[in-house]
Amino acid sequence: MDIRYLTRKSREIRRQVIEMIYRAKTGHIGGSLSETDILVAIFYAIMKKGDKFILSKGHSTETYYSILADLGFFPKERLRDYCQFGSELIGHPSIDVPGIEVATGSLGHGLSIACGLAWAFKADGKTNRVYVLMGDGELQEGSVWEAAMFAATHSLDNLVAIVDRNMLQIGGCTEAIVKLEPLDERWRSFGWEVKETDGHNIEQLIETIGSLSFNMKPHLVIAKTVKGKGVSFIENNFRWHHGRLSDEEYQKAVEELSREPVEEE
Repeated sequence: MDIRYLTRKSREIRRQVIEMIYRAKTGHIGGSLSETDILVAIFYAIMKKGDKFILSKGHSTETYYSILADLGFFPKERLRDYCQFGSELIGHPSIDVPGIEVATGSLGHGLSIACGLAWAFKADGKTNRVYVLMGDGELQEGSVWEAAMFAATHSLDNLVAIVDRNMLQIGGCTEAIVKLEPLDERWRSFGWEVKETDGHNIEQLIETIGSLSFNMKPHLVIAKTVKGKGVSFIENNFRWHHGRLSDEEYQKAVEELSREPVEEE
């Protein structure tokens, strides 16, 4: 897979996310920008025919819609209607949108649904995988840990959960609200295989997720990210968990996301 192509695709998707949120005057901008490289790696390089994906952090749906449109599930022109009256592209994933099989929104439910799908694949003798992307703030939900125990009990090694670990949630730093660390040790204690990676390095994401084997354990990938990645005044600012862009902010964001990255020698 051409990593440069995927990197350009990420910038293109981020610009689309900014356009959607600016036009709609609403949106979960910080988390959509932090998850972009993860979703690009999953949808353009990792998932195989028959695999399933669930966006458990359903509020960050702008990136998801942009990628589905780019892959041809529906015309890109429909992205202009995001969060407009009567549009099917609402603020959380809906099964009315082509390419989306599970509606999500209330946090802490995506992993449970993914467990059911993974268990069904195993019951049917299939080797397809289920990928689920969770937010780190979402891990404060008790239902996540019930699902974690279920997955380990039933050896769901066809289940790959990825955490968008940007360290921020709507009210501030995750560690100041409900401490999650040591995150890796907690998941290992629940019987999961855990790996960490740079959530903005697409090559590393592909290598890390691609290296997971069927070993009788469910898999967790902690993808370290920056909330609002790509736009300087949004990065690492929890106040941009949800927001609207002024004309000046929109122009600055587009300008920053249009710059060609400096190539390392």
